[in-house]
Amino acid sequence: MEKRPILIVDDEKNIRLTMSQSLEPLGMPVETAVNGEDALQKLREKQFGLVFLDLKMPGMDGMEVLHRIKEKWPKMQVIIVTAYGTVESAVEAMKIGAADFLQKPFSPSEIRELAAKVLEREALDEESATGYLTLVELAKRHISDRNFDTALKFTQRAIAADPAQPEVYNLYGALLEIKGNRLEAQKFYRAALDIDPTFKPAKANLDRTASWHKFGKIELEPDREGAEQKKESREGAKGKE
Repeated sequence: MEKRPILIVDDEKNIRLTMSQSLEPLGMPVETAVNGEDALQKLREKQFGLVFLDLKMPGMDGMEVLHRIKEKWPKMQVIIVTAYGTVESAVEAMKIGAADFLQKPFSPSEIRELAAKVLEREALDEESATGYLTLVELAKRHISDRNFDTALKFTQRAIAADPAQPEVYNLYGALLEIKGNRLEAQKFYRAALDIDPTFKPAKANLDRTASWHKFGKIELEPDREGAEQKKESREGAKGKE
């Protein structure tokens, strides 16, 4: 089966080059576009499997490009790349059907891991899904397809599969934000923090829902570096016992 290429859309040459090089180990063709108009033209000419889309670009911004992609190619997987945006724009991007978010600055491994995860979601079998991780990925797949009620159901099943994970309560809160229930979303962000008071994504989302004017995106993934440091700290403490 032929692998469909990945499209990187960013007005900064260095970002396009860095992302292209980072994705090479996946063994998939990678193409780039310098702006929104260029991206839409390439999408008309060729089938792509995944789009990395910068949110802040001159001319047609990423949000408008996302609108047009989802109108013309509703099944297209689009990862928003941004260091900008208020919570309003992040909620809107998820409503439109953003598959996931990549925050600048990022590492090559983060780009590869996220691309692989998003592409693998397409092959997941809903009928046999029982594991926590699979249920979470299925929920995100339905977010991309804008099936938010179904995404909520898979998130509920993920909570039942492993109620000790703060990530899934955080995701449920994000979905409730999309549905317009900000107060109920805050309860789930607090539930995530009850499980792990150091869980930064839920703290960030709770802060944002308290003030719509704070900058940032809806956080769905834990801070990998922080998680590694926390793990090393626990292992070090065990070694001293």
